[in-house]
Amino acid sequence: MGKPRIEEWTQLRGLAFLAIVMQHSIAEYIYRADIEPADSIMLTMIYHLTRFGTPTFVFLSAVLLFYNYGEKFHYVRFIRKRLGDVYVPFLLWTLIYWLYVRIFTPSFWQKGGQEWSTLLHELIVPQTGYQLWFIIMIIQFYIFFPVMAVVFRVVRTRLEPLNEQSRNRSVFAIIAGTGAFYIFLLYLSYHQMGNWSEKLGSPWSDLVQYRSYSFLMYGFYFVIGAVCAASIGKWRTWCTRLLPWSGLVFLGMYIRLGYDVLRGSGEVVNLNISTYLKPSTFIIIVAQLLLLYGLLIMMQGRNKMFLRLLAWIGKYSFGGYLVHALIIYVIAYFTRPMALEGSHVSFTLLTFILTVLAALGISYTLSHMPGSRWTVGVRRRSSTVKLRKILISGLKHRPS
Repeated sequence: MGKPRIEEWTQLRGLAFLAIVMQHSIAEYIYRADIEPADSIMLTMIYHLTRFGTPTFVFLSAVLLFYNYGEKFHYVRFIRKRLGDVYVPFLLWTLIYWLYVRIFTPSFWQKGGQEWSTLLHELIVPQTGYQLWFIIMIIQFYIFFPVMAVVFRVVRTRLEPLNEQSRNRSVFAIIAGTGAFYIFLLYLSYHQMGNWSEKLGSPWSDLVQYRSYSFLMYGFYFVIGAVCAASIGKWRTWCTRLLPWSGLVFLGMYIRLGYDVLRGSGEVVNLNISTYLKPSTFIIIVAQLLLLYGLLIMMQGRNKMFLRLLAWIGKYSFGGYLVHALIIYVIAYFTRPMALEGSHVSFTLLTFILTVLAALGISYTLSHMPGSRWTVGVRRRSSTVKLRKILISGLKHRPS
């Protein structure tokens, strides 16, 4: 029968998808030469409301893996399924993005297609499909997941005999210890590793330069994902009890991060100041993640239409994630020649809405077509599976 479905995970994935689309919509407009200071500041404020997006995807990926595969599993079947559901769509969409950018570039045809060699580089360091770096990073997590699963089982086995108070303290110590180490790692990444890449020789300089592609740089989100998967009820309780504090920390860091970006930028706002690999950005992300999780728990049973909408978005979010940058490219083809003085915020919001609708529409359509697993990572339900579900439902509700 499998494990029960956890509704808030799909809903949280829907929120994360919306945040990511908003980030990329903002990035399309905030660097334009004709943007006014007021629009730059407003877009920066909106941008810092969305920093939880990609790390939340990392957290949810870890939660689902530890929840479903934390116990003993067959590695070959596991990695084959993950590569089929995730990496094959990555290959397809990498090719689509690469072709889209180049077929509209006259030099590509003038050179007789000599740029085909750059496609290999896209498979390692995605540039045209800029959001696809996440797939490169998460595949590393899949490869090393068996080691993490062993650690997960060992820690869980040692914690189970303890009383509740001792178990809670141990879990808190694990979270605090890994969190402190992670902040130190981010400090090195943000303040020191830039200099290291200049001094180290290849290939170490490349590894440092592209450290944002390494799953190790997102390790803390895997840890809290494992904690959530190990005890969902306890995690829900913690998130709801921490609501006032997570809200206050988020508000404080929101003000701090906005100030850092505006102070550190010149005439053009530099959003890279609040990169994921910065200690203060990490704090706001964790605070907002706990805040949103707690709010979703509080909303269960209420606002059913809103939660159903989030769940629907979350269901088709992976396909939407793969395709949404292409939609932004298409919209930008029309908006970049336009003079938008004083309208950058309005066009950002319009781009966000159109991109969400189009990306989810494409994801929904492809998920109901043959080969959906290879395009959007979703397997179509066969009539046999649907019939089995109906029969199981009938057995559950059969009078005794």
